[in-house]
Amino acid sequence: MSRTCEICARGTATGHSRSHSNIATKRKFKVNIQQKKIDGQKKKVCTRCIRTMNKA
Repeated sequence: MSRTCEICARGTATGHSRSHSNIATKRKFKVNIQQKKIDGQKKKVCTRCIRTMNKA
């Protein structure tokens, strides 16, 4: 199961963790995915989309 939003298709991003000596090690920035009922269907949605939907 992939960690992507079903509305905006945001997924995990990659980057570097930097130590005190500036050594770079790879890491992942995971999206905050929540299950939400939208129009009677359960969908995996990121919290940014949930906040945007509450505005409208």
